[in-house]
Amino acid sequence: MPANWNWDIFAVMQLQLPIFPRDATMISDCVGMYERDGLVQYIVNGMPIYCHGKEDYQGFRFIFCNLIRQGLCRKTEIHKAFHVTIDYINRAWRTYEKEGEAGFFKPENRHGYCYKLIGERLEKAQLLLDSGKSNSATAREVGVAESAIRYSIKKGYLKKRKSESVHQFQAASPQNGAKRTSMDQ
Repeated sequence: MPANWNWDIFAVMQLQLPIFPRDATMISDCVGMYERDGLVQYIVNGMPIYCHGKEDYQGFRFIFCNLIRQGLCRKTEIHKAFHVTIDYINRAWRTYEKEGEAGFFKPENRHGYCYKLIGERLEKAQLLLDSGKSNSATAREVGVAESAIRYSIKKGYLKKRKSESVHQFQAASPQNGAKRTSMDQ
């Protein structure tokens, strides 16, 4: 080839004819996706590149971050194609930049317990509940939300003592043999 060959013409030409399935949703000019048989398939210029299950949200987050990283699409194109918020995309992107692929597929260790009520806080909360404090008062003193106290009681991490007024009411109820007086009626 001659030294003065104009290579700019090849930059404009398309090297491969992109063929996408009829039901494909275009994400960008060269990236599309379609869903079939519970699998979501991603296509670049007609060639399949990624696949994940329809309910696999971690795989979805990893794939769209990878497409952005490779320069095949932009965040706004993901937003328009999948109708997810920009904040959702940015959170996934930060995870991808910070931890890579492992950030999406590692097990989450925090599920199943209230992370604020562990150790000394849990013991202090139990002592306060044992002394007759309400959930709200206990939460204020321990420095957590009342919902954290209720959650711990529900899961059995904390035991709530029945108040004296409940015991007195139960003792005086007609089911326990107490008679109603004329003043009660």
